[in-house]
This record gives sequence, structure tokens and C-alpha cells, in this order.
Amino acid sequence: MVTVAPLRARSFFTAHPARTVVLAFAAAVAVGTVLLALPAAAEDGSGTGVLTALFTSTSAVCVTGLAVVDTGTYWSGFGEGVILALIQVGGFGIMTMASLLALLVSGRLRLRLQLTAQAETKSLGIGDVRRVLIGVAGTTLAVELAVGAFLALRFRLGYGDGVGEAAYLGYFHAVSAFNNAGFGLHADNLTRYAQDPWVTLPIAVAVILGGIGFPVLLEMLRHRSRARTTGRKNWTLHTKLTVITSVLLLLVGTVLTGLMEWTNPNTLGPFDVGTKLLNSFFHSAVSRTAGFNSLDIGAMQASTLLMTCMLMFIGGGSAGTAGGIKVTTFAVLAAAILAEVRGEPNSVVLGRRLGPHVLRQALTVALLGVGLVMAATLALLSLSKAPFEAVLFEAVSAFATVGLSTGLTAELSAVGQLILVGLMFIGRIGPITLVSALALRERTRRYELPEERPVIG
Repeated sequence: MVTVAPLRARSFFTAHPARTVVLAFAAAVAVGTVLLALPAAAEDGSGTGVLTALFTSTSAVCVTGLAVVDTGTYWSGFGEGVILALIQVGGFGIMTMASLLALLVSGRLRLRLQLTAQAETKSLGIGDVRRVLIGVAGTTLAVELAVGAFLALRFRLGYGDGVGEAAYLGYFHAVSAFNNAGFGLHADNLTRYAQDPWVTLPIAVAVILGGIGFPVLLEMLRHRSRARTTGRKNWTLHTKLTVITSVLLLLVGTVLTGLMEWTNPNTLGPFDVGTKLLNSFFHSAVSRTAGFNSLDIGAMQASTLLMTCMLMFIGGGSAGTAGGIKVTTFAVLAAAILAEVRGEPNSVVLGRRLGPHVLRQALTVALLGVGLVMAATLALLSLSKAPFEAVLFEAVSAFATVGLSTGLTAELSAVGQLILVGLMFIGRIGPITLVSALALRERTRRYELPEERPVIG
């Protein structure tokens, strides 16, 4: 009788891997909050309020980039190091990192740990976990080191920064970019580099690679040698959907940003044609959950903000560092709409039929996202006198873990900032993960009810 309660409590929190993921991210946020609240984390050594520490820790672990204080001037070197570590931990995934440590120490993974890692990395099978984890670690390290070295050289040779400062700036921005965090060390983020493709393009590449999703990156690398010999890529449907949809959204975002901001004197207006195209591309790339900005977001047209909200809400690829409802969710919903318009019984994408459960999952994720964003926007509107488009933009940015801001976040009340904290946390772990983590048990209906069709539309 003595051991029943502890066993039940343990099974409630660890029986489902999704619960462990939620608890691990919450623990990381808590640890980060404590560290950032220390006097040593602030530049003036006076310590930081709990709310500021909590907000910054959540934003870093959830790789969002929203901030209530300026990162480069408010935090000390220790504080910036904590933020950088939280970004790396959050982007890499708490459970992925734990699984890697177990793999390095013992050379094998226990079944429960493999299931937890599978929930975090979206691996297709338990046998794939070891390969996925090693691939994730290698890819992360390679991209961050390469982009960091390139940026460090640019800061050293192009801007005259010292060797140490250039290396620090380069690596910090590389980690922030690949993990789609959007934290920068300058008060103006990257606007000072708006006319420098040697800074903005490497960051955009890191953002795209990190946001496209680890399964897609690993599959593309694995099939590269096969494609050289056979001339065929043989990608899975997930990879094809992710790549095609990502490219289309990137192009659409670039074109629309250029068209709507081309003559805006506060954004693209003063630049030449080449720089306008560069910044249109950069804004499109980072809008899908990176959070860097080379243009003044607060000075953009309302139409551009709305378009950016749509890109942010869609987000990037699954099982990557990006947020949003994910491009595959968007593609599946588009396929379902097209099939319904055509009167076809099944949704078909690239020669493959989509199962009903896939459509239900996509619809659930999208509608939960819409509901959360709308509820948060309504709450923030009641707490702030800011215009609707600015409030909506901030809510979408938090939910999609983007980090772009019109400047409203720092002006919100404590309650408003806590609402954004909740949105960032839910957006990082995913609505489906959160719902399944809170469920006490899975229920299987052993009978079918009579079918009836209500009037739609």
C-alpha cells in the first residue's frame, strides 16, 4: 500500500513521452529563470526581477526571441552566456540532449528514453533514434561552426571588431540563427547590416536550414550520394512536401514584402534595387520563426504586418527549430480543401493518398493555434491601447516562436507579458503535445455510433 501512490504519480508524469517533454521544457525554463535572476546576470549587478527573468528564459528555451529588455546592454557576459545556453538547449531539444548523453555514456538507449526521443525528434521508428540523434548533433555543430566562423571573419575584416569580440558576435548570432531564436546583441537587431549581404545571407541560410526540420535535412544528406549515381532523389512525401511548400512560401513572402514595402521611406524606400531584393528575401526567410529583422518592423505597412502574421503562423518544418503550425500541416489542409472543391473522396498529394487521421491531426493543430492566438489577442487588447494589428502581430509572433516585434512586448503590463510567456511555451512544445501530456489515459471506443450528416455552410 505504501508504494502505490508514488508509482501512480510516477506513471502519470512519465508513462507518456509527451508529458516528459513538457516537464523537461518547464524545468529548463525554471532553471534559466533562476540563473537570469542572479545579480551576476545583469550588467549593473543589481539583479533582475522574476518576471523579466522568466520572460527571457522562456523566450530563449522556446527559441522565440521576444525580449522585454535589450539583450546586448542589459545582460552581463554571464547573462548572455546563460541565454545562449538556453537557446542551444531549447533548439536541440531537452529530450534529444538527454538521449545523446545516455548514448555517449552507455552506448545504448533504454526503451523509455528512445520513446521520449522519438516524441521530440518525430523519428519514424525506434530503430531510427540513434541515427537521428547523431545526425542532429552533427548537423547542429557543423552549421553553427561554419556560419559562426563566416560571420566572425566578416565582423573582424569588415567592421574592425577585435578577434575575441568578432568570434563572440559570430558564434552568438550563428547559434541564434540556426535555432531560429532571433536574439541579437545589438539594440537595433540586424538593421545596421541591412545593406551587407555577407551578414544577412549567412544568417538567412542558417535560419532556413534550422527551420526546415532535422528529418528533412538528414534525409537530404542521406540521399545525396544516391542521387549522384541514380539521378533520383527518392525523397519521402514528408520531405517533398516540406521542401516544396517552404520554397513557395519563401518566394511568396519575398515578392509580397517587396511589393508592399518598395516605396516605404522607413523600410525599403531608401535602398537600391539589389538591397531591396536582399531585405525582402531576408524578411521572408526570418518571418517563418527566426525573429531577426533588418528592417524596422514597427514602420511597416499594415498589409505587410498581416502577410508576416500569416507566414509566422505557418512556420517552418516539423521536428526542427521552427515554430508555427508547420508547413506540412498547411500543405495537408490545402490538399484537403482542393479535394473537397473538386468533389474527390480522398486528399491526394504528389501521388500519395492522405489518411483520415492525418487530416484530423492537421485540422486539430491549425484550429488550436487559431483559437489560442485569438484568445490571447482578445486578452491583450483588453490590457493594451495598442492598435489591433500590433497586438495580433505580437500574439502570433509569440505563439509561432518567431520573435519579431513591433515594440509592443516591452510596453505590456505584467499580465500581458505572462500571456506571451504562455503562448511561447505552448507554441514550442506544440498543441498536440500539450493536450496529450495532460490526458490521463488514452481511450479507445469499442463500438461505432450511427452516422448522420449535419448541414455544413
